[in-house]
Amino acid sequence: MPSPHLRLPLSRRGFLTASAALGTALAFAPAPARAAGHAPCPFGRYGSPAARLTPRTLYVDVAGQGDFTTVQAAVTAATGSGWTLVIAPGTYRETVAVDVSRTEMTWLGAGDDPRDVVIVYDNAAGTPKPGGGTYGTTGSATTLVQADGFTARHITFANDWLRADHPGMSGTQAVAIKVQGDRSAFHHCRFLGHQDTLYADSMALGVFARQYFSHCYVEGDVDFVFGRGTAVYEHCHFRTLTRTDLSSAPYGFVFAPSTAGANPRGYLVTRSRITSEAPDAYYKLARPWVPSSDPTAHPSLTVRDTHLGPAIDAVAPYTDMSASFPWQEQRFAEYRNTGPGAEITVPENRPQLTAVQARSATREAYLGDWAPWKEGR
Repeated sequence: MPSPHLRLPLSRRGFLTASAALGTALAFAPAPARAAGHAPCPFGRYGSPAARLTPRTLYVDVAGQGDFTTVQAAVTAATGSGWTLVIAPGTYRETVAVDVSRTEMTWLGAGDDPRDVVIVYDNAAGTPKPGGGTYGTTGSATTLVQADGFTARHITFANDWLRADHPGMSGTQAVAIKVQGDRSAFHHCRFLGHQDTLYADSMALGVFARQYFSHCYVEGDVDFVFGRGTAVYEHCHFRTLTRTDLSSAPYGFVFAPSTAGANPRGYLVTRSRITSEAPDAYYKLARPWVPSSDPTAHPSLTVRDTHLGPAIDAVAPYTDMSASFPWQEQRFAEYRNTGPGAEITVPENRPQLTAVQARSATREAYLGDWAPWKEGR
């Protein structure tokens, strides 16, 4: 039976991925061409350059009907705090960086679906830099967000670098987005890549940046949700991909937290689901990342009330990234998960919260008095 998602090579010529009936998943698609002589406002309910939402709203349209044709140009112009970017449907092939000075920034995708607005590039950790050296994992990020108070809605963040196009390259990490700011929120967004897709991190070891991902879709293969941030993933869909370069398990790992030892909380996954293109039991749920830059890291991950599909190895869902830091010594736990990947066949391999412990494994406990889930737009 063919894969439900026909994944063809992606290139600068455009996105060539076809998607089948699962609806929420995958599918890069170019924005529909605008007919000659007919140029309707591409910003929908979010106004236009002639009728701005607020004086601190900028409009981005790759076809030229906004204030800027690139997202980075708009970010550069938005000096200070409190700016909103409305981004018209289209594919924005560029890298974008939001530095620490641009606080309380909001990006609004003006399409009806997060597939309509795609920010994508194809750097990997091993990609040569123009001035020499390589980009490294952080440098590979298509989008980098360092400012506090960042919010995005209905946008796809992607890195379309493919191993098959670069045989022999060892630096295969290719980040779609790296988020380091506190109070970062993503609603109905998509994060597409392979290795290291979503880097939920912080600006420094002593900074416990809070991040919230609501109704988001994330895909990848190796450690594709990783970092030391304090992050809550609620009502999210994680999808593991087929790998053509491997023929046996494990294909990869969904989560790789690197929580600082002093941080009481790391990643919380709640009321979500994990599905897959891969064969049954070919993926691990998680492995702990203790980076050389922080040998005192104590990775933390709780997955609760989540459906784990058959691609998750139910017998041994966790493994070590380094023998020096076994997963059993980290802060991994589950609670009331369902699905074939959640079946408890070897109890010592599936640490479970007690009902009392589960009362502290909530978005409120992780995010404190900051309540982005109450926002509506």
